[in-house]
Amino acid sequence: MRKQRIIGLFDSGVGGLTVMKEILEQLFDVRIVYFGDTARVPYGNRSQEELVRFGEESVTFLIGQGAEVIVVACNTSSATALPILRERFNIPMIGMVDPGARLAVEKTIAGRIGLIATETTVRSKAYSTGVSRALARGSVPENAVLRESWQQGEQAIALVKAQGCPLFVPLIEAGLANSAEARGIAKTYLAPLQAAGVDALILGCTHYPFLEPVLKEILGEDVLIIDPALAVVEELKVLLQEMEGRDAANSERRSRSEISAVNAGKSQWRARYFVSGDPGLFRQVGNTLLHEPIESVEQVCFGDTPFHT
Repeated sequence: MRKQRIIGLFDSGVGGLTVMKEILEQLFDVRIVYFGDTARVPYGNRSQEELVRFGEESVTFLIGQGAEVIVVACNTSSATALPILRERFNIPMIGMVDPGARLAVEKTIAGRIGLIATETTVRSKAYSTGVSRALARGSVPENAVLRESWQQGEQAIALVKAQGCPLFVPLIEAGLANSAEARGIAKTYLAPLQAAGVDALILGCTHYPFLEPVLKEILGEDVLIIDPALAVVEELKVLLQEMEGRDAANSERRSRSEISAVNAGKSQWRARYFVSGDPGLFRQVGNTLLHEPIESVEQVCFGDTPFHT
């Protein structure tokens, strides 16, 4: 029987729930340990040094919970800390930037890609580099006209406008994603992207899909919303298949007791939730955003987290 993998997923707060939701809906033989660093949210104005330290603490904790794969479900951490984390930990890690950039390249119609993200992610230029990297690695637009024009050098494909949106995360963490305040702030943030004529908009923060109805209302049908979580799940599927192949190759060396131990967990928990801040607030906001119950949330405190029970 196929091994049920444990995926470790961390984010600055509730935003990573958008990624977790996609994984659970598409992958039925995995379990997820979720860590939200809610005591130190938002990450968007943090230094790289801080983000690397927060990432090390999160990854160490998730590995201790049995994680075999880490999903860095935070664009800010993916843009700034992930390369260093990959050097320091011997565990597969998937970030948000490269999958999101690749999906934008595939879906753009006019080659004019936009980005909304935290200020740290915008300053890193990680998505601009990611778009160029996706093209260099062979990703091409699905639209035949644009693909041909780009291949002939007649049409550029690039990230033409990136907009920092520092107020979005606090609004969402407060459960105000569908408020009039959110709509007003979104109109201000989106105006430069509309002026730049973007046709595909990357949601460069895992919190932002909770604002998708508001964004679509303002942008209209001509701008395609790109949620990197969808591409992350596809990348995760490939990685899990590779891990399964390695397991199959080594199966002759595994004892019956080992195989039984692996299969014994299939009837256990599907998702576990941990936060560094207030568990009750995370459960309240998470239930509102997901429209499904989060029954239990446990608190984990690191050295400098301000909230303690």
